[in-house]
Amino acid sequence: MIEVKMSLIKKVAEAEGVTESFIKEGLSSGRIVIPVNNKREGIAKPCGVGKGLTTKINANIGLSPDNSNMDLEIEKMDMAVRTGADALMDLSTGPNLNDLRRKILEDCPIPVGTVPVYELACMPGKTFVDMTDEDFLDVLRSQAEEGVDFFTIHAGITRDVLKVLKTKPRIINIVSRGGALLAKWMNKTGKENPFYSRFDDVLEICKKYNVTISLGDSLRPGAIGDATDELQIKELVILGELQQRCLKAGVQVMIEGPGHVPLDQIEVNVKLQKTICHDAPFYVLGPLVTDAAPGYDHIVSAIGGAIAASHGADFLCYVTPAEHLRLPDAEDVRQGVMASKIAAHAGDIVKKVPSALKRDMEISKARAKRDWPAQFKLALDTELPEKVRNTSKPKEEDICTMCAEYCSIKIAEDTL
Repeated sequence: MIEVKMSLIKKVAEAEGVTESFIKEGLSSGRIVIPVNNKREGIAKPCGVGKGLTTKINANIGLSPDNSNMDLEIEKMDMAVRTGADALMDLSTGPNLNDLRRKILEDCPIPVGTVPVYELACMPGKTFVDMTDEDFLDVLRSQAEEGVDFFTIHAGITRDVLKVLKTKPRIINIVSRGGALLAKWMNKTGKENPFYSRFDDVLEICKKYNVTISLGDSLRPGAIGDATDELQIKELVILGELQQRCLKAGVQVMIEGPGHVPLDQIEVNVKLQKTICHDAPFYVLGPLVTDAAPGYDHIVSAIGGAIAASHGADFLCYVTPAEHLRLPDAEDVRQGVMASKIAAHAGDIVKKVPSALKRDMEISKARAKRDWPAQFKLALDTELPEKVRNTSKPKEEDICTMCAEYCSIKIAEDTL
């Protein structure tokens, strides 16, 4: 049985404009998760993810071996929160990653996720392929004890799946860092993925701390030409089986999804996940709808995210303009969050989420009245529109410099 404190259920229900019983039923059926560790139950901004709720946004930050500036990562965290991210993932693979994670958990008002296998890969004095099954479990225990709210666990990449990959190579074989590390470990040791073979132990740890499991898609397509192939679906079937084991153990779970997917395959990807994984919350990276726009991948991702959300995806992982090019900075984070927020909201309009419909109706009415303060307040970005307007002041307050005296809304208002 899924157990979540009533105080969190009440907060989420109020934020979403739904009843507490709706949230409780969603939790028990596995259609909704509230990713909050027992150690962080006083979190300022918990969020619900799943069917019937607004589409949520995740922002990634983290140190890298080539850039280990903790102050910059904290700046990026603050930017993500201020811009409106609903959750944050620390994907650090660089020095001081433990210190950064603890600082984030101390200061971050929104749910925090990690990919625990990254810490294993960065441990000094021991190579990753020398890690034991117990090492994999120990890192889960230590991060859960610190208060991490959700883990990406790459449990779906198994020895059987790797056999298929060796006979049917892709354009980009494994784009997931966690998946690539585990494939290397299995290949060197000849053993099964510990997150799969010891999944009951993983569940025991997550149940104790109420850590939500995000079942990672190690074999998500990393190129448009690899989308919706046998490997992706084979792993998805395994994730569907593991999702049922999570629910039986009383552990909250969501499913991660692609990835790089052309426009015409997004709907079927969402429907496949919802069917195979029993309507579990779907957490997608993008998806990115073309590989040909480096530097603009936040826009590429927003296009795919809007379509995915409209068909039922529940959680969008942002993509920044720096994706595929370098470690993002704070401005990249802002643009990535905003692009994903726009995508999520566009999807929520199609889903007919009441709060999304109400917001659009109100800003439309404010625009008709040329009520600029109301438009600024209702905008998804509450800072940029006012700054832009102030750079070019009109002669009259109720128009803008685009049309000036030829404002169609004002002409029609005077005429009618």
